[in-house]
Amino acid sequence: MNKQQLYRYSRKIHKWVGLFIAIQVLFWIVGGLVMSSIPLEKVHGKHLHKSSKEQQVSTADYQVSLETILSKYSHNPTAVKFYRVKDVPAYEIEDKDKYYYSGITGNHLELLSQLEIEQLAKGYFTGNEPIKSSELIKNIPLEASKLEGPVWQLFFDDIIDTTFYIHPYNGQLLTVRSDIWRLFDFVWMLHIMDYDTRDDFNNPLLITFAASALIFTISGIILLFQVFRRRKVKRPPH
Repeated sequence: MNKQQLYRYSRKIHKWVGLFIAIQVLFWIVGGLVMSSIPLEKVHGKHLHKSSKEQQVSTADYQVSLETILSKYSHNPTAVKFYRVKDVPAYEIEDKDKYYYSGITGNHLELLSQLEIEQLAKGYFTGNEPIKSSELIKNIPLEASKLEGPVWQLFFDDIIDTTFYIHPYNGQLLTVRSDIWRLFDFVWMLHIMDYDTRDDFNNPLLITFAASALIFTISGIILLFQVFRRRKVKRPPH
C-alpha cells in the first residue's frame, strides 16, 4: 500500500468512525468537565449532615450476654456487632439474615418509630428545611442500591432534594443523596456507558467505543502527516 492509498483509506476511516462516535465523545468531554468541576465532598453530601460519632459500648453495659441470646434464639452467627440504640446497648447478629436484640432485656428490638426516625434525621441535617416525606421502604432505589432493605427514606424540602437513608433499628445514617449526586451519577453513567447498574467499567459497549476512538485518533494522526507534507511542498512562482 502506497502513501496515497494509506491517506485515502485513513480519510474514509476517520470520517465514518468520527460519525459513529461523535455523540459519545461529546458525552465523554462534557461528563469529564462536570465530574471534575464538582468536589467529591459535595457529591457524597458531606456538607449536608453532621458527623456523628458512634457511642462506645462495653460488655459491662450488657445485662444479657451474647451467649444467652445465641442459645435462646438458636443462632449460628457469621458476624456480631455491638452498638447503642437510644442509649440502650444492643446486639446485631448476622445469621443468613440480620437480627437485633436488646442488651438489657434480651428481646427482639422493635423498629424505631417514624417520629423517632424523623427526629434523628433533623439532628443529622445541617440545613433548616423541613422533612418533605418519610417512608420505610423495602425496595431500594438504584441510587442506594448497595443498601439492604428495609430502610427509612427521608426527603428534605430543600433546593437540591436532599435524601437521607436511615437504618430502621439503630437509627444510623447510612447514605446521603441529593440532586448534586444524581447529576454526577447521570454523567458518570454516560461516561462509562453502563445504563443499567452504572458501575461496570468493563462493559462491551464502552470497550467498543473506546477502541473506535483509538482508531479515529490513529487515522487522524496519519492524515496530519499528509497535511504537513503538503505544506512542505513549495508553490510555483506566479
